Amino acid sequence: MREVSPGDLIFSFCDTYIRAIGIAQSPAYEAPKPKEFGNVGAYWDRIGWKVEVHFVKLHNVIRPMDHMDRLNAYLPSKYSPLRSNGHGLQNIYLTEVPDLLAEQLLDIIGTEGRALAYAWTAATPASDRLFTGQVEWEEHQIKEILNNAAIHDTEKQAIVMARRGQGLFRKRVAQIERRCRVTGVTAPEFLRASHAKPWRDSSNDERLDGENGFLLTPDVDLLFDRGFISFENNGNVIVSPVADRAEMSKLGLVDHMLENVGAFTSKQRQYLEFHRDMVFLRANVKRA
Repeated sequence: MREVSPGDLIFSFCDTYIRAIGIAQSPAYEAPKPKEFGNVGAYWDRIGWKVEVHFVKLHNVIRPMDHMDRLNAYLPSKYSPLRSNGHGLQNIYLTEVPDLLAEQLLDIIGTEGRALAYAWTAATPASDRLFTGQVEWEEHQIKEILNNAAIHDTEKQAIVMARRGQGLFRKRVAQIERRCRVTGVTAPEFLRASHAKPWRDSSNDERLDGENGFLLTPDVDLLFDRGFISFENNGNVIVSPVADRAEMSKLGLVDHMLENVGAFTSKQRQYLEFHRDMVFLRANVKRA
C-alpha cells in the first residue's frame, strides 16, 4: 500500500474475474476502518491504509484463469498476484503486477482497457489526486484533540499549532536546527518546522518533540512531507524514484544540495527511520 502513487494502474480482481480498472488518485494515507465494513475483518486494526482510486467497470469482463496458458509465463516467482491455476492468493489485498503481465492483461481486455489506461494517465492532473483524504484524517484528529477534556487547553493549542509547524514545536526545533538542511537558508521567516515522524502518526509528546523536526524551506518541506526525499542516518539525502528530478531542479535543488546534510542526533535518527519506512516513496509500479 505504501508504494502506491497517483497515476498507478489498478486491476480489480474479485471472484476470479477482473471486472474493473482503476487509477490511483492518491498515495496511501492513514484512515479509520470504513463503517461500511461492519463486522467484516473484525481482527483488523481500527486504523489502516487507504488509497483513493477511481474505478471504471469493464464491459469486457475477463477471467484470468481462462487465459493461463498465455499468462503463466509472465507470473513472477515470488509474490505473484495470481497462482498458476488463475486463482488469487489468500489474504492478499494489493500486490504488484509486473509490467509484462499487466501488458498481457490489457491485451486480453482489449481496446477498452488500453483506452482507459492511457486516457487516465495522460489526463488526470496530479494536483487533483493528492492528499485530500490525508488532510481530512488530520482534521478529524484535530477535532478529537480539541474535544478531549483530559488535555489542558494550553496543551491542546500547542499540539494543534505543531501540525502547522508553529508555536512550541517550532521553538524546540529551532533550539536544535539553525538552518534548512538542504538549501542552507537561515532566515527564520523562510523556514518551516517539519515533522520527521508525521504529526498524524505521532503521540502528543512526539508531536511537540523538537528532535522530531527540521527547519526546512517550503519547497523542501513539501518534498520531505510527501515522501519524495528523506535522509539516511549518516546524513545522505535519498531521492524517491517517484520524484521528478527535472522538476526538483526547477525549484533550485541542484545536485550538490542532494548529497549530505550533516549529522543527526540519536533521537533524530529514530524519527528518520520511521520517515524512511512509512513516508518515503520507494516505487512507482502497476498494482492489482
